[in-house]
Amino acid sequence: MRENMLNKWDRSYEKKSVPLLAIGFGLVGLDRWIISPLFPVMMNDLNLNYQDLGIIVAITGVFWGLFSIIMGGVSDKVGRRVILVPAMIIFSLLVGFTGLAAGLMSLLFIRAAMGVFEGAFCSVSVAATAEASHPKRRGFNMGVQQSTFALFGLGLGPIIATQLLGIVPSWHWVFAVVAVPGLIVAYLLHRTIREPDHVMSNSLDKSQLSEMGKTERTPWIKIFRSRNVNLSMIGLIGIMCCVFVLSAMLPNYFTDYLHLSVAQMGFVISGIGFGGFLGQLILPGISDLLGRKTTLIAAFILAIIVLLIFMNIGAQPVLLFMLLFILALLAFGSLCLMAGPVPVESVPPSLAASAAGIPIGIGEIFGGGVMPALSGFIAQNYGIEKTLLLALGGLIVCLGIVCFIKETAPTKVKKGNAVSI
Repeated sequence: MRENMLNKWDRSYEKKSVPLLAIGFGLVGLDRWIISPLFPVMMNDLNLNYQDLGIIVAITGVFWGLFSIIMGGVSDKVGRRVILVPAMIIFSLLVGFTGLAAGLMSLLFIRAAMGVFEGAFCSVSVAATAEASHPKRRGFNMGVQQSTFALFGLGLGPIIATQLLGIVPSWHWVFAVVAVPGLIVAYLLHRTIREPDHVMSNSLDKSQLSEMGKTERTPWIKIFRSRNVNLSMIGLIGIMCCVFVLSAMLPNYFTDYLHLSVAQMGFVISGIGFGGFLGQLILPGISDLLGRKTTLIAAFILAIIVLLIFMNIGAQPVLLFMLLFILALLAFGSLCLMAGPVPVESVPPSLAASAAGIPIGIGEIFGGGVMPALSGFIAQNYGIEKTLLLALGGLIVCLGIVCFIKETAPTKVKKGNAVSI
């Protein structure tokens, strides 16, 4: 029956939905990170300090994490489109409302609400991509879908923000402009995305269900019996610790510790966005061939080596860019695998969004919220260069974790093996 289903795979739907979900996730990244390059001008107008800015970033991550968990489980019951479309409409409107903020409290409220709906979009879009993808292309497609977050948010975002500042009357208008694409994509998602079989089967009577072969319904709580889901939770804390600590601290590390110019810092830091984009394209596709576990182990070993070199080469902008590009490629590619294929392929289809949402949510709360706050404490009390040790520790934890995951890549798992939790 499985082979028959694969022979009838709707490639047309896959070709339409995966790029659209990728653009949607890219806009999530853009809307989340567009605020960072605008901070210098916003600080003066809204009377903000560095501590305020840290809280603004953190509150988005915490609410993102919480609602990745909650809405992933909800969408497993009610469907994907019913979550994806409203979430994209609302967070797009909220990024526009950011331009209307009059001070810290209004910014905190708006960015917390953004975290709610971006978190909801995140886990559900991962599951929707997995469902639209042929098993042989699932890793690659999920990499494509998640790669745009780094490209739009950390690569293109600073360029878009600074260029728009030279065109529109003030920073307020930048947020209004970047809100528009999300509303267009929300309409296209409404026209394109299908609900998964286990949701559609709720409208069938028992005789129809019998003819189709019952879709398995597994209690949500049972995902915690999956070794891969539990390990992914811990692993994502480690990898997000590395990614978010570096993203937060490297600009000041370059200017204050290595004494690079602002222009040099901007050039070097862009390696995170462009390297992360390429990594989320390359590593999942490699894992389709070599297996998830083998790819992750190799990636984390290389990432540790690269970060150690990066920490010891001094003020050499071109070499720093190259190393940061490679490090981001490995880190974001690994993040994609641990947030998508590894947990999603470890549970029945009816739990796909929950399996993605819970590790992503836990990773966001602790790796994207607690760890950057800890890095700020380390920088303040022991020196900003010591924050790189925290990022290194995150990678070392990840390497230990992935040694114990079970292989899930369809090309490596024996034919006929059922998903077991």
